[in-house]
Amino acid sequence: MHIWGDTDELHLSGPLDVHSAADVRSRVHEAIDRGEGDFVLDVSGVDSLDATGLGLLVAIHRRAGRRERRFILRGVTPAVHRVLVITRLHRILILEGAVAA
Repeated sequence: MHIWGDTDELHLSGPLDVHSAADVRSRVHEAIDRGEGDFVLDVSGVDSLDATGLGLLVAIHRRAGRRERRFILRGVTPAVHRVLVITRLHRILILEGAVAA
């Protein structure tokens, strides 16, 4: 997993899974805690998502809400979108630029 960006927007590339979740969680928490306003997580480079990754997205949504920030998922790929629809998380999370399968 490759992670880059700042307190307003982070970009991910690679699988968001049990192996990468801890690194992503650490960077996202730091960004959310230090920034203000909307927090964007660009997942256009994420090629797969497992249950741990889904749990992390929900945790990010909650943490951003506690910090009075809006969490936006940008660049949702068809594979990730399919998982979000199956789990109904597409109804909770704000998706920007999602490409339906």
